[in-house]
Parts: sequence; C-alpha cells; structure tokens
Amino acid sequence: MRRQLAPGASIAYLQSQMKIGLLQLDPTIGAFAANRERLLAAHAEAVARGAEFILAPELFLCGYPPRDLLLRGDFIAANLAALAETARQIGEVPLCVGYVEKNSERPGRALQNAAAVLQHGRIVWRTAKSLLPTYDVFDEDRYFEPAKIVEPFVFNGHKLGITICEDIWNDEDFWPERLYRRDPVKELIAQGAEIILNLSASPWHDGKERTRLEMLRRVARDEKIPLAQVNAVGANDELIFDGHSAALDARGEVLALGAGFTEDILVVDLNSRRSRGDEAQIKIGNKLETPHVVSYSSNFPPREELLFSALSLGIRDYVRKCGFKSVILGLSGGIDSALIAVIAAEALGAENVWGVSLPARYSSAGSLTDAEKLARNLGIRYDILPIEPVFNVVETQLHTIFAGTQPNEAEENIQSRLRGVTLMALSNKFGGLVLTTGNKSEMAVGYCTLYGDMNGALAPIADVLKTDVYKIARWVNRAREIIPANSLTKPPSAELRPGQQDQDSLPPYEILDAILDGYVVKNLGQAEIVARGFDAAVVNDVVNKINFSEYKRRQAAPGLKVSPRAFGMGRRIPVAQKFRTRA
Repeated sequence: MRRQLAPGASIAYLQSQMKIGLLQLDPTIGAFAANRERLLAAHAEAVARGAEFILAPELFLCGYPPRDLLLRGDFIAANLAALAETARQIGEVPLCVGYVEKNSERPGRALQNAAAVLQHGRIVWRTAKSLLPTYDVFDEDRYFEPAKIVEPFVFNGHKLGITICEDIWNDEDFWPERLYRRDPVKELIAQGAEIILNLSASPWHDGKERTRLEMLRRVARDEKIPLAQVNAVGANDELIFDGHSAALDARGEVLALGAGFTEDILVVDLNSRRSRGDEAQIKIGNKLETPHVVSYSSNFPPREELLFSALSLGIRDYVRKCGFKSVILGLSGGIDSALIAVIAAEALGAENVWGVSLPARYSSAGSLTDAEKLARNLGIRYDILPIEPVFNVVETQLHTIFAGTQPNEAEENIQSRLRGVTLMALSNKFGGLVLTTGNKSEMAVGYCTLYGDMNGALAPIADVLKTDVYKIARWVNRAREIIPANSLTKPPSAELRPGQQDQDSLPPYEILDAILDGYVVKNLGQAEIVARGFDAAVVNDVVNKINFSEYKRRQAAPGLKVSPRAFGMGRRIPVAQKFRTRA
C-alpha cells in the first residue's frame, strides 16, 4: 500500500533554491580533534561552493561504531566538548552533524544517537535517532535511548525533516518485512516537512550500494519529496563504509551520487528538475555523467571493482588508524596471497608491502617462481626464508614421542605454525602488521591452521569466498598480467604433504561456496540446501566442518566484512554447543 500524503505535504519541489552540502568524510573513532578539523575544512569548502545547509555523517564527531567506548564518561565528555568547539567555528551556513547526546529523560538508557544543527557559533537545534538496529553487526539498543518524537527543523522558511540512518530504512512499500512499528519519515512529512535529510553511517556489503539507492529513490518518489543522504566513508575494524551519498528530486531521480570508497563533497541544488528521458547530467563523485534513465545501477562499477575498492580501503584504514604504515604477508605463489598483495600494494603503496616466501620440503619450485614474479610485477620487497631447517629440528625433538604413529595433520601444521612464527618475528622486529591470507571458504570449514596461517593482525579476505577470489583476481588482470597466470590456473594447495590439493579434503569450490551461502548467509538448514539440488552427504560433511571449526574462527584475526553475513561480530554462534541436524 502506498502512503497517503498529509495535508500540506504535496509540494513536489521547493519554491526557492536550496543547495545542500553533503560532507562524505572518513572519521577515526575517538580522534575528536582530527575529526573536528576535517569537518571544519570540508564545511568551509562546501560553503565556498555555495552550499546553504550542510550535512555530515552519523556520529561523525566520535566515529562509528564507538561500541563500549560509549560506556566511558570521559569519552562522552570529549564528544560533547568537540561538538561545542565545532559550533563556535560555524557561522551563517548551518552544519548538521552526528554526535552522542546524554539522555535527560529517565528511566531509559543514558545516551542518544543524536544530530545537532550548528549556526552562528552555537547549537541551534537537536534531534535523536528513533529506530535503533540490533541485527547483524548493529547493537545500538545496548547504548542508546530512541527518540520518542520527531519534529521538522525550520530553516529559511522551509521545514527540513532531519533523520539519522536507520530512520529512513523502514519504508513499508520497499521492505517485505518491516522491523519497526514507527516510520519517522512519514511522521515528519505529516508535520509538513518539505525535504528529507539523512545522516548515515551505513556499512557496506556486496550489493548494498544498489539496495540503498533504490530504497532512497522509492522513498523520494512515493512521498513526492526531495531527499538527500550523506553517508560516511572509510573503515573501522571489520566494517567498511562506502560513501555513495545521494541527492534525489521529488520523483526519485538522482541529482547527485557521491564517489565510492573515498571522501567526497557534494553541493546539490534540490530544486533541480529533470524530465524522464532527458539527457541532463548528474554529478557522480567528482565527475558529470549521463545516467541511464530507468536503472541507476549502471552508475556503479563492476562488482569485482567494488569488492577490490572495499578491501583496499579496509586495509588502508585498519593499518593507518592502528598507527602503522606497512604490512608483511607470506607469499605462497597461490591465488589468495597474490590477491592480498595486490590489494595491499594499492592501499598502502608498494614500498609498504613486504612479501616473504617460506618454503619447506613440499613447496614446489613453481610456487617460488610465481611468488617472485608477483613481487616483481608489484614492485614490493620480496625475501625467501626457508623453514626446512627449523622443521627438521622440530621433527627431531618430537621423534621419540611421535614414534609408532602415522604422519598426519600434526606434522603438516608444524610447517604452517613455523611460517606464522617467522612472520610474527619479522613484524616484531620491523614493525609491519602481518596480514593473514585465508579466504571465507577455508575459514568456514576449518581448512586453516590455528596459530599458523591464521596468525596476524588482519584477515583481509576472510569474508571473500574462493570463487570470488578468482573473479577479483581476473578483474585485476583485465588489462595486463599482474597476478601470474599460473596462480590462477594451477590447482590450489596448502603444500603441506606430497601432491596435496584442496580438493582432496573439500568439494569443488563452486559447490562448497554455494553450500556456504545457503548455510552461513541465508541460515538454511541442511534439508533446505539439499532440496536445492546438492548431495546430502556433501552438505552434511560441509556443515559438520563449519560447526566444528567455530572455535578456530573465534580466535581468528578481524576480517573485513564484504558480504551480507560475515564470520565475526555479525554472527554470534556459541562455540560449546551440540545442536546438530542432518539432511
């Protein structure tokens, strides 16, 4: 059912010009002074470009998500001091920015996720977030009290409906199942709001940029109201924020679209009009382009490019915000470490990436050749540090106690753990962060070694399925060979025993990844997955491996989230549990 417009809310376009500035910026959690200076510089630029009302992202002053820093009184005080100091430096052109406010009403939680309008050196208006998400990676109900009422802010004779992130994500015409009983957008329009403005820190996952834009277009079109959303950009721990801020006219036509995975400042006249089918250009990031007049999905790059950009941003911000400059990773000659090396070189510069080959008796000559060729193509530092001498010493140490047993994963994993020890020693000595190289397919079924190849500070592709690793790698090589062709074509192998291949222990990755998507992302049971055409024995084996490996994943390095459901903070499965089913 479509909403009925409230009396006085049928204004299709503002009767006078309104230029909105959108400050798509990258905050660092807790870096109040740096965030404030970044904000003020961007505000000044937007003012110089003619903006009349300027928006910054949700919780920008403190960074999103601050998590349990919100339980510290000194953190809240620093956040409020940053707001007051920012307000003192804002003149005629208002700035609306997200911050944390104390909740004055009790009973209730002590804080609110808030936005303030700053003008003439002071705070002139405040509002708070109404809808507090608790699904997936979100835990806002743990900290915040929701706003009980919303009211428009009157500026230059116009009523502005200011909302915060989730407040705009409950459109009854777009979502088949709504999570909340309230719709703040509808409440604001019923009070005569002429524009909907949204401050957002909307984490990215594969495809979300399209879903978000289509949802915003539906709200603008159905309500016949201009709309502008500013979204944060950057990465904080596992979460990546893509930007793609947007401004739309009252028919849902896109007036401007922020760049993806990089900071951007947009100044948009919400009084602009375009007819369906005309060839008017819209602003996409810093470029003018003529969009498709029906589907705006063509505004976005290919999926592989989006994934690459997200992972690059995730590495760059994690390293930078943790106070480091460089990374170290083991180069096996395989596709996973090759892709991570490429992404890291793009993110940090080749001079800040160190690839190390750590061969032992089962390492093939081709693996070393492929690793060296990759390093040469990228221009990164490359060293070979054989672990075979140390492996021999450990074998001698264990010879007596292992007597009478058959070689198995114990001996195999010693090699992986020796590689982990070596990489961590280099990290301690020279200061680079170690990147782990496991993909989501391996992490899911435990095809990784705890305290071995899982050692490290960040797992860049822990949420990337193996089939997608290949797709991104081929995209990397679209113009020239960067990743050696042999790394793309040879059967993947851990090379921990003679002739070992991944497929000795796992089903083909096309099958494995489809099962993982059903079980991990879509929460399907084994019987439902089998009903989709998969062999019951294979499904049961994969699911058993997933369940058994939960203890490994609990101890894994943080992984960059790029799928709708990643291992880590968004998936909360007990380690010690015995719930099992079979197809």
